[in-house]
Amino acid sequence: MIKKIKIYITLAAVAFSSVSCLDKYPEDAIPEGDAIRTVEEANQAVIGIYAYMKNPNLYSGLLTLLPDLQADLAYAVEGYTNTYGNIWRWDILPTNTEVEAVYGTLNALIGKCNFLLERIAVLEQEVDDEDYEKLQQFKGEALFARALSYSDLIKMYCKAYDPATAADELGVVLVSSYSNAGTLKRASLKDSYQFVLDDLAQSATCLKPDENENDESYYDTLYFTIYAVNALYARVYLNMQEWDKAIEYASKVIDSRKFKLSSTTEMIDSETSYYQYMWQYDHSTETIWKVGFTTTSYGGSLGQIFFNYDFNSFKPDYVPAEWVLNLYADTDLRATTFFQFYRTGYEHGLQWPLLAKYFGNQEFYEQNILHVTMPKVFRLSEQYLIRAEAYCQKSNPEYGKGANDLTTLRQARYSNYGSASLTEENWFKEISEERVRELYMEGFRLNDLKRWGQQGLVDGFTRKPQANTIAVGSSLKVDASNPLFVWPIPQHELDLPGSQVEPNESNK
Repeated sequence: MIKKIKIYITLAAVAFSSVSCLDKYPEDAIPEGDAIRTVEEANQAVIGIYAYMKNPNLYSGLLTLLPDLQADLAYAVEGYTNTYGNIWRWDILPTNTEVEAVYGTLNALIGKCNFLLERIAVLEQEVDDEDYEKLQQFKGEALFARALSYSDLIKMYCKAYDPATAADELGVVLVSSYSNAGTLKRASLKDSYQFVLDDLAQSATCLKPDENENDESYYDTLYFTIYAVNALYARVYLNMQEWDKAIEYASKVIDSRKFKLSSTTEMIDSETSYYQYMWQYDHSTETIWKVGFTTTSYGGSLGQIFFNYDFNSFKPDYVPAEWVLNLYADTDLRATTFFQFYRTGYEHGLQWPLLAKYFGNQEFYEQNILHVTMPKVFRLSEQYLIRAEAYCQKSNPEYGKGANDLTTLRQARYSNYGSASLTEENWFKEISEERVRELYMEGFRLNDLKRWGQQGLVDGFTRKPQANTIAVGSSLKVDASNPLFVWPIPQHELDLPGSQVEPNESNK
């Protein structure tokens, strides 16, 4: 029997009806002593951090869309608006506005976290035990937000992690203090990853597990929990090629029994499966953490470029790659959830499956708010994929265990599926293709290609023209050594007075 979904909104709900005083930091020069002087003000600052996560430069926009558009998952349609065209064409300069926006927004979020953490350190000396415990929760959330932000900066602006060379590769500028940021200089890639791990370790001591482990309900969370901490641990360790650690932390999430893969065959009502409900209404049994929206406070429109629907016709900027569509078996019910066949409104009349996955939350659509979907930054399915790959990547591979995880995932997605079989010869093809099927347009592809390229498992990618796509960019061969797998550091960051930030190879 499917357990009920428990929707946690304790802190995040307030974020959509109030403005945090922390939104003034670090952009506005208000004296530090005039803000976050009480536990309640610290609570409001945490709410501000959650609210900032809605920024369309992050998960409801650029940080989710651009890594997949830059790779090989979608094609620009003839007649498109040129939205993100430079990214899609690999014409990426240090002055690119999207590159600047992602970098600046993540660093601004880190600044908010640093300010709050400094103020919490002061308040900890002044409060009673009850308020001290509240502050520990707030600290855990701020530490996690900082760890997540740095992990995403590393993902976009640093090379793939190689344990043998990470100490000599450029990482990110690490700032742990709001009042004393120090010299703007990039740490090593090894130290940058260690900073993320240290933040996660501290966050884990503050964010306690569910007190009622036998509670018969699933999470569907808008705020950070220990399960999100473990999910990010697993993701980071996979990138670091720490296979046993990736398995350990993915297992903590999977074995917690607080999440269940949303089935494509079990129905929430007569017409809608649990899997369809996850994308149509943004509630599910497998969401570990999502960015919460309401119809009066939301972020970007993930589906806009895939539809551009004006209540009359569809003029998508981008359509799914044909090779991706061909990956789905007839019994794979993700395909009918993700893609719907439409005739576009262009003069050329292209008829193609469009990305229905991001058509938008139906409750928002009823308010004439189109293509808005709550970003599901951590889902249980990713943890199964992390663990399956890590089992196969180990020096002594455990293909059977990897196959069990792949089987579990597919049985939740197919109308009828038996069992997967992984071997030394086929494991990479099976798992890499499954990551495309499951995580399509959720922002993983560019980093996957980058890390697999570093390991010698792929050599970049090739685009081949398909119907009614623009010529420039549709015949593109990108080798794994291409420096633009790593985004350039924004030029204004390099030009700041006193900056010692080193450029990437892609800056040159």
